[in-house]
Amino acid sequence: MKFGIIVGSMQNDSGSAKVGRYCAEQLQANGHSSYTLDLGANPLPMWDNSIWKGDEDWKATLGPISDELESCEGFVVISPEYNGMVPAALKNFFLCFGNKVLGHKPAHIVAVSAGIGGSYPIAELRMRSYKNCRICFTPEHTIVRHVGSVLNTGGKNDTEQQQRTVERLDYGLDVLAEYTKGLAGVRASGVIDHERFGNGM
Repeated sequence: MKFGIIVGSMQNDSGSAKVGRYCAEQLQANGHSSYTLDLGANPLPMWDNSIWKGDEDWKATLGPISDELESCEGFVVISPEYNGMVPAALKNFFLCFGNKVLGHKPAHIVAVSAGIGGSYPIAELRMRSYKNCRICFTPEHTIVRHVGSVLNTGGKNDTEQQQRTVERLDYGLDVLAEYTKGLAGVRASGVIDHERFGNGM
């Protein structure tokens, strides 16, 4: 299976990107492939309504990314906590890509915090981001706390924190893989009608 990893930080070479690299390596170790969209290293233009009018610049920018995302069967959505919120870049992502590429595909949310935070992005993503794009967040999520002290190469990690983090991430990715198998049947069933019901209620 192929998974999309969406790194929602607006910073280049961020802690969220480090988490994304771990997820990609773990998915590969489990026999899967992945595509990473790092919104800090490769920011998207900010949405405007010309995207709905078939603007050629938007098509050129989003087309190759859309093709990659459409070929993914599940997603890992990684969000740092900016002032208790999901970053604007990640909100913009959900405006730019809709149900054609994300609809009825499972996603595992991973929140990232430099300290002991991280719960607010989980709540915000579950509450607001799925309505029209129809992405399906799994019941499990992971919060990577004290991100500076975990998932570092060269062994510079807090041993206890590292173990807890890796166990939760690995578990979440395993659950995601099983949901991905299950939701493939939903998409293939023919019941989904985005023409008549393009927007959620």
